Amino acid sequence: MIAAFDTIRQALLTVTKDVYHYKALNQPDQYIIWMEDGGGVDTWADDVCTYQTITGTIDYFTRVEDDPNVERIQHALNNGNIVWRLNSVQYEKDTKYKHYEWEWEVTDSGEI
Repeated sequence: MIAAFDTIRQALLTVTKDVYHYKALNQPDQYIIWMEDGGGVDTWADDVCTYQTITGTIDYFTRVEDDPNVERIQHALNNGNIVWRLNSVQYEKDTKYKHYEWEWEVTDSGEI
């Protein structure tokens, strides 16, 4: 599972250094939060989990209009062989952030 998490984190770090797991400590004008939230279809052989699918979300917050990091995040996920889909785009009135949310899925292979 740790390898799967590292895949997500490393892909996002190619976009910005402001990448956080679960919550942002100091919120700059542009930052990414990623988290795992469950699993998908796992593969079992001889009573051992051989492939484990991990799912989660990536949230990007920006105050920059037409922020190029949105496209960079999607390219980073593609380059990291990470399955993803853009789930929502919202404007948060209170904070003035545009909030993008992607759902992701990675498979961790090897004996668990």
